Amino acid sequence: MPFPPPNSPPSPGGPGDGSSGWDGHYKGSSGYSRILAALACAGIATFAQLYSPQAVLPLLADGLGITAAEAGLSISAATLGLAAAVLPWSFLADRIGRVKAMTFAICAATVFGLLVPLSPDLATLLFLRLLEGVALGGIPALAIVYLNEEVSRGHAAAAAGSYVAGTTVGGLAGRIVAGPVGELWGWRAGSLAVSILAAAAAVAFLMLIPRARGFIRTPPSGIRSAFGLLGKQLHNPRLVAIYLQAFLLMGGFVAVYNYLGFRLAAAPYNLPATIVSLIFLAYLSGTITSRWAGAIAARFGRRTVLLWGTGLMMAGLALTVLPPLPLILTGLVVFTAGFFAAHSIASGWTGAIATTGRAQAASLYNLSYYVGSSVVGWAGGLLFQSLGWAALVWTVMALTACSAVISAVVHPARPASI
Repeated sequence: MPFPPPNSPPSPGGPGDGSSGWDGHYKGSSGYSRILAALACAGIATFAQLYSPQAVLPLLADGLGITAAEAGLSISAATLGLAAAVLPWSFLADRIGRVKAMTFAICAATVFGLLVPLSPDLATLLFLRLLEGVALGGIPALAIVYLNEEVSRGHAAAAAGSYVAGTTVGGLAGRIVAGPVGELWGWRAGSLAVSILAAAAAVAFLMLIPRARGFIRTPPSGIRSAFGLLGKQLHNPRLVAIYLQAFLLMGGFVAVYNYLGFRLAAAPYNLPATIVSLIFLAYLSGTITSRWAGAIAARFGRRTVLLWGTGLMMAGLALTVLPPLPLILTGLVVFTAGFFAAHSIASGWTGAIATTGRAQAASLYNLSYYVGSSVVGWAGGLLFQSLGWAALVWTVMALTACSAVISAVVHPARPASI
């Protein structure tokens, strides 16, 4: 069935009634634009807070007198909290709606984020970061589901790419703000500056997000029914393949960004924190490729773009092993571009593959994604401390290669329907 023109009025159907007459917002409509802008703000609020400590990890380690791996726990605590919370958030959102759940999540995360700079010791810092991660879990767990319900099917992949692009801007902004401020006034000041930025983005999200029109409230069900819904997703080999890919790629991605700063701050580079924070400008390549990926996938297929993304990751990683700083930075840009292309495809693909329980399917993706971030991201620090940067890089390359093999074997070359 051909899609109506971008600015045509929506089909009949009451807000939130989930009626078959609601086809979703079309590209070019005001609702479509507001959704993308609101979710971009949500991505900034979420990922600016989640990963901003990466820019000040060496400063944090010096300030608290801890090791690189212990400093890396400040990232893992938040991502572990997020991973633990994505499934509960998905079930809550089935009852109260995606927008209301995301509103609760972003407000709670903002409060915890403002408390983090007050942490007197590592234990308190990790506890607050854990709570912050639990709150933040309500955004990535629901954003893609909300898009699939509120945006027309023909434009959902491109909208998902735009959302992922917003998350890269958020991740970049948090690090770029935290690094220079942290070098001038300490890691606490850097963390506070990011929390203020996130609070402003949260307010913008609340003002922009349109009311849901495609949401169908799910009646309360028991534990057995809930686990049965999750089991359906885990019995789909294509979804399981995507979940494994999320675990492997995100784990390796976070490990590289966690500990590259330590390498560049040490001899022979001896770069200051402000300069080290600029490595996160490589995220701009991900902003571009995450938006391109959806359009390219429409022509060549999601599987092809996924495999090309992992190939770019491996090529970029190989360059970071070489000593010259320009080659390291070039490799980081290529690595980041490949990762976000693969991630934007995989995150949007879960909703297309899942026929029931889309919120749970997306939450399982995020669970795998952030468990990988927590476990592999932290374990990479142990490897880096004991065996050096090259050992960390070759390990991440092996994980990336495993992801590519799984994707190539499980997914058909060009699924007819998606």
